[in-house]
Amino acid sequence: MEKRFHLKENHTNVRTEIIAGLTTFLTCTYILAVNPAILSSTGMDSKAVLWATAISAAIACIAMGLLTNFPFALAPAMGLNAYFAYTVCGTLGLSWQNALACVFVEGVTFSILSVAGVQERIVNGIPECVKQAISAAIGFFIAFSGLHNSGIIAYDPDNLLCLGNLQDPGVILALLGILLTAGLVIMRVKGAILIGILAITFAGMLFENPATGATYTQWQGLVSLENPIEALAPTFGQLTFDGLFGGGVAAIIGVLFAIFSFLFVDMFDSIGVLVGVGIKAGFVNEKGELPGAGKALFVSAAGAAVGAVFGTQTVTVFGAESTTGIAEGGRTGLTAITTGVFFLLSLLFTPLFLMIPSIATAPALVMVGIFMIEPLMHVDLSDTKTAFPVFICVAFMAFTFNIAYGILFGLLAYTGGQVFAGNARKLPISTWILTGVFLLYLLLEIFFN
Repeated sequence: MEKRFHLKENHTNVRTEIIAGLTTFLTCTYILAVNPAILSSTGMDSKAVLWATAISAAIACIAMGLLTNFPFALAPAMGLNAYFAYTVCGTLGLSWQNALACVFVEGVTFSILSVAGVQERIVNGIPECVKQAISAAIGFFIAFSGLHNSGIIAYDPDNLLCLGNLQDPGVILALLGILLTAGLVIMRVKGAILIGILAITFAGMLFENPATGATYTQWQGLVSLENPIEALAPTFGQLTFDGLFGGGVAAIIGVLFAIFSFLFVDMFDSIGVLVGVGIKAGFVNEKGELPGAGKALFVSAAGAAVGAVFGTQTVTVFGAESTTGIAEGGRTGLTAITTGVFFLLSLLFTPLFLMIPSIATAPALVMVGIFMIEPLMHVDLSDTKTAFPVFICVAFMAFTFNIAYGILFGLLAYTGGQVFAGNARKLPISTWILTGVFLLYLLLEIFFN
């Protein structure tokens, strides 16, 4: 252990690393409940998605630990699962098999960019304030999804949206779950999100859903010993390129933009987490560099491709969750490997995760949304030319329920604001190139959609 992970050099030990890995896992487990719930809306088998989620996360975590010696956890990305289901499969109308092909292409592309170092140039083309806004915007996007799916926010023909039916026991349980989860997080209770999910799941056994007449939670058992090949069969290796580019020009551009959106969010999430969490953990040197970041980005990129093969959306670095393990003293790859091992062990309890209702996942989605708005604290919102693109990014992503549109209009707003401020000549060429690409996509949307 000492030879592999340099424990003494990093002021840690095996016991601390294992506890840190377990802590990280406990804060990540909500993805095992939420991911199948969201991706199953596309027609994917929820059990297969759960297995794909756990196995791809385990592979990526173990690879991160062995190849980089960083304590970062990886799993299928929140936010991108909603984009996968509601935008790529919903708005664009792609089959989930084609959507997985988009994720695979993104992962391979990101891997090549990571090896070549090109991602740094692309990153430089995105203004800092827009980068920060993307995380917050996805946070609002995720939170809204949870609030809507649980019935807390409902559709209203006159006002578009309204407060849900407070006489519905499910709505009350979801609200109590949000309060409970927030309270546990505030009290720094380890596994707060998981506790909130389990508490509302078990409470759901006691109340009937007025719409179905059955209880919100249907007991399906606790432990399951299944054949991994059979469990994964519905999604493993099902990605296909057949028909992916079979539409018109606008449809093809839409597919390319979907791939770019997966790449964009994956890249900036990974880079942001590595730098942000790396600073907190003391991994960044006096030059502001993170030694080994290239390998970490490659693991994240390859994880996306691996996840697509197994049957889930982009696998990326989990920032807030990794921070919990680091706060427990995790400083080496042994923490990440421990997290990966626990992801594998979780497959013994698949019935427990599959019976979790949407009212129980709402608190997790809301809390993740809260975690993701933190970057806004680093943005100077007193400057209108900065506040304008930040607001546009957040508002368009949440109100159109489309992550890609938030990114697109956020960058266009930034470029437009800088032009009006007389800073057009100061914008880097990479920003102009991306602005041109986004404008082209917007024009194609207008004339060919």
